[in-house]
Amino acid sequence: MKNNESSLTSLISAFSRAYHVKEDCPIIFNDYIAQDFLSPEEYQAIAANMSNGITFFSSEMAEKLKGDQDAILKWVTQIQLSPTPLARAAYAENVVRNECQLGAEQYVIMGAGLDTFAWRYDTLPNVTVYEVDHPSTQKFKIERLEQAGYEIPAHLKFVAMDFTKELSLEKLAAAGLDLSKKTVFSLLGVSYYLTKDVLQQLLHAFFKDLSKGSSIIFDFADEGLFTEPGIFNRVQNMVQMAQAAGEPMKFAASLAELEDLLANEELLIYEHLSPQEIQQQFFSNRDDNLQAFETIHYIHAVKK
Repeated sequence: MKNNESSLTSLISAFSRAYHVKEDCPIIFNDYIAQDFLSPEEYQAIAANMSNGITFFSSEMAEKLKGDQDAILKWVTQIQLSPTPLARAAYAENVVRNECQLGAEQYVIMGAGLDTFAWRYDTLPNVTVYEVDHPSTQKFKIERLEQAGYEIPAHLKFVAMDFTKELSLEKLAAAGLDLSKKTVFSLLGVSYYLTKDVLQQLLHAFFKDLSKGSSIIFDFADEGLFTEPGIFNRVQNMVQMAQAAGEPMKFAASLAELEDLLANEELLIYEHLSPQEIQQQFFSNRDDNLQAFETIHYIHAVKK
């Protein structure tokens, strides 16, 4: 991963969260800090790029909304950009808060990017947060924190690691992770880009020595990923964009296949949300275009 690529990915994710807080109602995921990681010029540049891409997403809507940049931007963000990142973040943080109330003392965010959990939840008692990400992404984040005037909380530890290649708890342990303590991992927006073997190896590396009751929250694509078009062809648009960016989507599985994969690491599915259940839980009260993404599921799996 190149520095400019990691920076851009992180900024687009921050933009989607910031835009949602500013422009959508009701709020699914209230990341009120995300805006601080973007300069006004960056926010406007990303907004313009999203709007200019509407023809790729739908020539029909490009013609229908022609000339109305605000409406175009809202349509692109609500249909394509924001649904999965917003809902999976809301789901993950709901689970993490609950697990912390039930005794979890460590939260490991894999692929953290410009995540703001450690600043929004700086009063969770006795919980240490570990952010794991590519070294260039973490360097970029620390620069952004300094520019925005944010201090690094005492309960947050940065762990620089390309975990798609470096499958070990050693760096986490060196940063202070206690294998005897109940720990929660989140792995959001990552599984699609791994092979089944790499995902298996990752789970094995991070859970073989962890205490019982530790768990992981992640999203995955079912076997319809490469065939289901979705509304306005948005599922295949997502697949095509990943391919064009040089990070092709590789992993899709049935729930039964995923259960077997997790069972190999003594992980049991505690909760599974299907696209229909995600729609009901996070989007059912809306009258806009935000709705659950087809083929995408959420999992909370616990070590038995």
